[in-house]
Amino acid sequence: MNTEQQRVYLRRVVRSDEEQFTTRMRESIDLHEPWISPPTNSTLFKAYLKRIQKEDHEGFAVCLKDTDDIVGVININNIVRGSFQSASLGYYVVARHQGDGYMYEGLRMLIRFACQTLGLHRLEANIQPTNERSQRLVERCGFVSEGLSKQFLFIDGAWRDHIRWCYIDERESLPAHDKRKWTRS
Repeated sequence: MNTEQQRVYLRRVVRSDEEQFTTRMRESIDLHEPWISPPTNSTLFKAYLKRIQKEDHEGFAVCLKDTDDIVGVININNIVRGSFQSASLGYYVVARHQGDGYMYEGLRMLIRFACQTLGLHRLEANIQPTNERSQRLVERCGFVSEGLSKQFLFIDGAWRDHIRWCYIDERESLPAHDKRKWTRS
């Protein structure tokens, strides 16, 4: 999809997003449970900001080009460098925009950013088996199922099974100008 057709853009989540972010997440609780628990109040949002400001995490708002409204969030979590060059993704849409295709556009942009700018080779999305919409999303974006991880994450008071989906950047090696930057462990 070329830039003219895209309806959204990505930007880092910032402190001034708190009111809109937490309001949209409270409005979306019924959609997100039991799969994810995004920040729905000031305390949780501040903890989220603290986490995404760490070197091994990134948090992006998926925003409408026309209005700058936040329609979703994509997080790059647990970035591992060295010979692994991998991270896991977490994402969630604002309920009123579920099914609009904005997360597909945003996730495609995020994949390009993660591979081309951050130099990551492997992205994982771990999705509960009953979250069929999320599985269809990552599959459309080029992720492949690698199997079931039993009791993988503690969510909503219980250890939950997840299907591990993976996207692999097909580059054979890092570009020459990136090698020094990413070979540190």
